[in-house]
Amino acid sequence: MRHLILIPAMLASGLALSACSESGDETVERAFQDVNVVDETDLNDVMLTVADPNEAVDYFARAAKSNPDRIDLQRGLAKSLIRAKRNTEGVTAWTRVSKMDGARPDDAVDLADALIRTGDWDGAEKLLDTVPPTHETFKRYRLEAMVADANREWSRADTFYETAVGLTTRPASVMNNWGYSKLTRGDYAEAERLFGDAIRQDQSLFTAKNNLVLARGAQRNYTLPVIPMDQMERAQLLHTMALSAIKQGDVTTGKGLLREAIATHPQHFEEAVRSLRALES
Repeated sequence: MRHLILIPAMLASGLALSACSESGDETVERAFQDVNVVDETDLNDVMLTVADPNEAVDYFARAAKSNPDRIDLQRGLAKSLIRAKRNTEGVTAWTRVSKMDGARPDDAVDLADALIRTGDWDGAEKLLDTVPPTHETFKRYRLEAMVADANREWSRADTFYETAVGLTTRPASVMNNWGYSKLTRGDYAEAERLFGDAIRQDQSLFTAKNNLVLARGAQRNYTLPVIPMDQMERAQLLHTMALSAIKQGDVTTGKGLLREAIATHPQHFEEAVRSLRALES
């Protein structure tokens, strides 16, 4: 009788142990899944920031092919294509993302950016018009400013540039764009100010330094501005200023600046040498 009582007890114990085992296996499996998600997220971030752009394209293309409904992987592919300067493919990828479930206004803005990179300004403008006005981001307003510039809508461009500057902690590039917009309009003094502001924000931005010299040269101011520059940059900026002087008919001044550029450059400055020889011949 005692044995008959023990059998159900042992069966119950066995079932309980089995249930615990299954529960434990499920817990371990879930834990590994969580770890894999974290690892994948970290890898995705690496691929989007520091990895070689074309390697990132290959990585996200494989991942998106295996999981075509995952919008995060499709975004990664689209961003990687733009980083790799494969802009036409980037337009296709961003178009796909913008039509998926879970698409956000940011995706439309990124598609507009890709369209601009391929020269489709009209397409970018139409797309930006569909973005809700409540979506106020630096990138959106920077693109709006560029489109307004392309349309020669100067007042709108200034408004958008000013808004974009206020929405970022790193405004140097947009200040440089704004300054170039002023330069093309012939507002040289304001362009000079904006290029100077851009350089104060980012002293490594050589494009802004070169544009600053162009703005000064357009005002027949042929002295280099007091800005941080190494010896090679100084030579290049002197060359830019020389060409600006020559363009305005100040040939003698241009020759002197070319000679100074050649003497300043730490190596052989072939471009400046050719310019000087052309003038002297």
